Amino acid sequence: TIKYDLPNTSDVSLIIYDILGRKVKELVNTKQQAGRYEIQFNASNLASGVYIYQLVAEKYIISKKMILLK
Repeated sequence: TIKYDLPNTSDVSLIIYDILGRKVKELVNTKQQAGRYEIQFNASNLASGVYIYQLVAEKYIISKKMILLK
């Protein structure tokens, strides 16, 4: 689960990348209202390892590392 808050309505994209920078999955690509969001994604087709998720909204870009263990 990836959680985030939007202070304003904005176009949002949330993308998962592998450690080599390859795009693995696009979870969100839409306009969202201000508020709190929780995005759950199915990682059953992904191998265990380190992934980066990047959230882009308005003028903000946030990247965080996550570890997937199976």
